[in-house]
Amino acid sequence: MKNSRTIYTPEKITALKSHEIFVFGSNLNGFHAGGAARTAVEKFGAIWGQGVGLQGQSYAIPTMQGGVETIKPYVDDFIKFAQTHPEYTFWVTRIGCGIAGFRDEEIAPLFDKALKIENIILPLSFVSYLTSTTQYKD
Repeated sequence: MKNSRTIYTPEKITALKSHEIFVFGSNLNGFHAGGAARTAVEKFGAIWGQGVGLQGQSYAIPTMQGGVETIKPYVDDFIKFAQTHPEYTFWVTRIGCGIAGFRDEEIAPLFDKALKIENIILPLSFVSYLTSTTQYKD
């Protein structure tokens, strides 16, 4: 399938509009000390000690507790949350691809259902992977 998206999450987000949410990789303890998690605390209202879900203008997805299979349920919950909150635009960072040490091709498939959801914006690397593999179905 050809990539029909034209908007992607930028590498660095420093400001958001009031209806926008910064989606970042976290750990279950909510210790947001580095990477995008630190940005979430410093700029977008992430709460120290809260490792999952909506907090301020941010949404935490745990990525530090094990393999990709342990991240999937949290991504699925996020996608459901975004679908029930069309009033928000969710900017998904390259969760799990920094401090957690995963590669785009490991994490991107978790977001295959998000390609069809207009209020979820994904990084170009995730979209490129998903649209260039048989992972993505029309």
